[in-house]
Amino acid sequence: MRKITPPQIACFTAMCIAIVAASLGGTWLLLGDLPLGRFSGVVMFACWVVIFYATAILFYRVFLRFLPLRQGPQAAGTRAEFAAQVNILFYLMIFNSLVRTHFVPVPLMRLVYLALGARLGRHSYAAGALLDPALTTMGERSIVGHDAVVFAHVIEGDRFELATVHIGSDVTIGAHAVVMPDVVIGDGAIVSVGAVVTKGTRIGPGEIWGGVPARRISTTEPRAHSANPHAE
Repeated sequence: MRKITPPQIACFTAMCIAIVAASLGGTWLLLGDLPLGRFSGVVMFACWVVIFYATAILFYRVFLRFLPLRQGPQAAGTRAEFAAQVNILFYLMIFNSLVRTHFVPVPLMRLVYLALGARLGRHSYAAGALLDPALTTMGERSIVGHDAVVFAHVIEGDRFELATVHIGSDVTIGAHAVVMPDVVIGDGAIVSVGAVVTKGTRIGPGEIWGGVPARRISTTEPRAHSANPHAE
């Protein structure tokens, strides 16, 4: 793994300090006059947690506005690498507790992923983890199964690269599956439970893939509907 440099750490730390200060200030403005009681501390802490993550997402999106993530190899010392490394720090230190736990209900996680920059079509949800939402696109009515992982970064020794993941509409990604960077999954495709879709794979519309590494198993067949309504 490439070393995270002091300037990258300093940038992230400065934003963290601002996030904590803003969230504490916001909590005090909202609940500073709350009467002391048995549960007042719990209420204030819960409010602070919500404001903290909301503020962190705001700072993160503003950061990406000025230093957007760039696809491809991240050359050491470049602005692109700086943005990518700070992006990793955000996930390691702040967002991982949201993305990799099951505390937040799946419908609310859709809102979290949208806030983090994912492009999700209508009625698409992730019960697993989208580790790089800003580089992930899903069509409509698609689902990422329980504990499946979709990520768009490559860290292999000193190699550091970003590549988007495109998931079409009506796609099912089974529980515990892994989808790696630079993968394109066509409409109506199925990735089986526990499958590992390796980097650069192209899955065609309606195809079923499974295994480690994932290979094409078959193609889904659209169900034929009889003209006779009483035939079934």
